[in-house]
Amino acid sequence: MPRILCLSFSDIRSDSRVLRQVGVLAAFGEVTTLCYGDRPDPAAEHLQIDESLPSLPQTPSGVLRLALRRYASLELAAPAVDAAYRLARGKRFDLIVANEARAVPLALRLSAELEASTGRGSVPVWGDLHEWAPEERVHVLSWRLLIKPFMTDVCRRYLPRLDAVTAVNEPIAQLYRERFGIACDVVRNAAPFQQLTPSAPAQDIRLVHSGGAVPGRNLEGAIDAAIALGEGYTLDLYLVKARDGGKYWTDLKERASASDRITFHDAVAPADLARTLNRYDVGIFSLPPRTVNHRFMLPNKFFDFVQARLAVVFGPSPVTTELIEQHGLGAVAEDFSTESLVRAVQSLSREQIQACKQHADDAARELSSEREEGVERTILRRLLPASSDRSQA
Repeated sequence: MPRILCLSFSDIRSDSRVLRQVGVLAAFGEVTTLCYGDRPDPAAEHLQIDESLPSLPQTPSGVLRLALRRYASLELAAPAVDAAYRLARGKRFDLIVANEARAVPLALRLSAELEASTGRGSVPVWGDLHEWAPEERVHVLSWRLLIKPFMTDVCRRYLPRLDAVTAVNEPIAQLYRERFGIACDVVRNAAPFQQLTPSAPAQDIRLVHSGGAVPGRNLEGAIDAAIALGEGYTLDLYLVKARDGGKYWTDLKERASASDRITFHDAVAPADLARTLNRYDVGIFSLPPRTVNHRFMLPNKFFDFVQARLAVVFGPSPVTTELIEQHGLGAVAEDFSTESLVRAVQSLSREQIQACKQHADDAARELSSEREEGVERTILRRLLPASSDRSQA
């Protein structure tokens, strides 16, 4: 069987996109995961990176080289990248999958070393870039000044060397094509199809949000909207704590203490999320477009809400707006203010919410991960022509 390395500077067990990717990879070969956290299913082997190590060159010498724009010397300078290289070096792989642009230089280094040591020809590298790498956190000054030019250089130098490239949606894929002259396929963050039905209405309209408790996601807007909505509405939050010791999560909980109608829950495993959310009525999210990724967002939570058979209320981001309007899934706020989010929620009557939940049920198969997995399998058949797809057996 082919041996496949899946490289991600995340905890794959709670990273829905990469976890689904590992499931597809396992149908084509024996998967080794290289990431933070414990071994995710269905990986056959796991190489664990110390979670305290940053995946960007944030050491004093790394920051100096970033400031001086000595990017060629930064390929393995990030502590987590160096640790990952030491863990994977010398192991044999037939394919390397690099998740996000920061993992691409390491993947290509490992590929080149394998080719030199074995003489068996090149080991293909698939870069799943997820979102637009240069502007991931460009709203943060240090990122804008130091990391954005570095990530742009990484994309310019390394992406043309990849054997396959994917991104989360068509607008972001088109940016990669235009800026770096590469082919880029689309694999959306769609969740697997769930055999669920819309839940019955309750006394209150039950709002819900799921995702990461990460600054910059405007979770404050959802909390403030729930407070403003008052009686007749509840808000439940299922949040994955960030790698800040839970500080931001605690800050959000303190903000929500002004209302006894807002409840915080422990994060739910991706496989259980849709069934957990199914008891609610409306999934909400509004993210001001402070970056390219914010502007063209199509997040996991959108597809999770659909599989949970919820109505949705989102801010006016173009990609989500198109899908909401196409399938009749809910309401789109006029702008990204809390007041507009409140008005959008209030614009949906109980009867309209139930109708939108039924529309989500109608669209659940079309908006599931089946299409996305087909794109991934096509890539894998091309990169591993001698392998067989066991999911088709």
